[in-house]
Amino acid sequence: MTYRAPVRDMLFTMKHVVGFDQLTGEGAFPDLSEELVATILSEAGKFAEEELVPLNAVGDRTGAVLENGIVRTAPGFKEAYTKFMETGWVSLPWPEEFGGQGMPHSVAAAVMEIWQAANISFGLCPLLSEGAIKALLVHGTDELRQTYLPKLISGEWTGSMNLTEPQAGSAVGALRTKAVPHGDGRYRITGPKIFITYGGHDMAENIIHLVLARSPDGSAGTRGISLFVVPKYLVNPDGSLGPRNDVQCLKLEEKMGIHASPTCVLEFGENDGAIGYLIGEENRGMACMFTKMNSARLGVGLQGLGVADHAYQTAFAYAQDRKQGKPINIDGVVPDASIIEHADVRRTLMTMRAMIDAARAICYATAVASDLSHMAPTEEGRADAKAREELLTPLAKAWSTDMSVKVASLGVQVHGGMGFIEETGAAQFYRDARITPIYEGTNGIQAIDLVTRKLTLNGGSTVSTLLAEIKENAATLSESLDASLAAIGRLLTEGVTVLNACLLHLHRQSKERPVDVFAGASPFLELFGTVCGAHYLALGAKAAVALIAEGGDGAAFYRARLTMTQFYAENILPTVFGYQHLVCNGADPLYQIDTALLAS
Repeated sequence: MTYRAPVRDMLFTMKHVVGFDQLTGEGAFPDLSEELVATILSEAGKFAEEELVPLNAVGDRTGAVLENGIVRTAPGFKEAYTKFMETGWVSLPWPEEFGGQGMPHSVAAAVMEIWQAANISFGLCPLLSEGAIKALLVHGTDELRQTYLPKLISGEWTGSMNLTEPQAGSAVGALRTKAVPHGDGRYRITGPKIFITYGGHDMAENIIHLVLARSPDGSAGTRGISLFVVPKYLVNPDGSLGPRNDVQCLKLEEKMGIHASPTCVLEFGENDGAIGYLIGEENRGMACMFTKMNSARLGVGLQGLGVADHAYQTAFAYAQDRKQGKPINIDGVVPDASIIEHADVRRTLMTMRAMIDAARAICYATAVASDLSHMAPTEEGRADAKAREELLTPLAKAWSTDMSVKVASLGVQVHGGMGFIEETGAAQFYRDARITPIYEGTNGIQAIDLVTRKLTLNGGSTVSTLLAEIKENAATLSESLDASLAAIGRLLTEGVTVLNACLLHLHRQSKERPVDVFAGASPFLELFGTVCGAHYLALGAKAAVALIAEGGDGAAFYRARLTMTQFYAENILPTVFGYQHLVCNGADPLYQIDTALLAS
């Protein structure tokens, strides 16, 4: 399988599309330079290509195994993680007071894309640790932070997130795991958890489980849930490891993909009860966990982005090498040519590439907004950035992961029959990508969150501000003397007009007939993401034209950026008209047939 970190595209998106310059120079990170970021991404790419890519197929074939209660990862994973930890990749975005390097989270997000692209099964481990670190930073006591953060940030320990139970699924409020006060500030945790990613493994000396459980006086539903730290090994006052906690891995799930990522069924308190420590306040566990989950949702979006890019690069390499048929291109028949000269294969590859570029921009824009929500110079700026981050997070998670499944499927198609054969690796990308629209909140849940909560942020002003930016961008491009930019601007104007009409429709129906809002939520998210992707790509196209006019090196790269944006605007953006119909069609078509008749 072929993968090289697309460092140039990543840097272009950061610099010319998503406003990363707000963080450098006189921004929140004045010592951070473009050169340093380029070096970080290049070194991450080198590590991924040398250490992680070779393990991707190995892990898929071998998987993790459970032996005598011990989870053993696929061959090479433990050694790769040791190198990963020793080279400091885990600590990149975290505070220096706990051993971190203090880099922007947007830089860490770009690096996370590389890990997920190279080997998503490996990349899941630092992704889960990231969420645990963030929850402890925001909600943990000083004692908890001092006890757990230095080792988590160094990578010596890893984290896991424990929400799901057999009877609950996405309905977290139905969980039954109990937390009984022990009388000394500790709790005894008892109950099962399923689908726990890296809930057991042999790559680190301790695993810090974040566990949702209900205390005796916790009310029913999500309001009565609390969040606890439950370490695999208890930690002594001097920081050394103490006895094993009462946490057992009962089995590993047999999965469709991500085989090398151990997905565990855990039992807490099989004997006397696992010892846990409260994070935040009792009955406020969901608020604490959402700090972790929102971080993880962007991380899953980056997973989708990364797997899609690896699938694209593999398909592109195959299309260049494979010779079949007699392609007819604009110059006529091309004898003895590779399949990349076939018009349909070329269209497929360009679709893959354009959608990846759009998803990268959406994810990076979300990460920059996250940084600015903490580091913008004014309170108003921080509040606006936080709202922008919350608005974009469902798009980053859902649109990017739906894109990933589509792109991975197209990658199989480019390979033809060989794509259905495991030895090419194309099928693995599809199998690995397929989980990303499901976990960390299914994409249907993301869509409902978008239309019921995120569109109403600040009385609707957050989404209105973004729409105004898109409209201004479209208008500026439409008036450009460059014919390509003007065409992109006209198509973007059509797209944002459709988006605005659907927003007004949803606003009306939220008062008159809410079921129609729920029925249109998923197509609306697809529509919104498609327009936002066009907006960000158009910003890049405008920068590319200016850079071409300046002359110098890179003209071919900038022309490619412009061409990809034209392709997206002409071939992908028009899908919004189909989504508009689905958004505005209401719920009636979904309920016109009796449920019993669906079985026939």
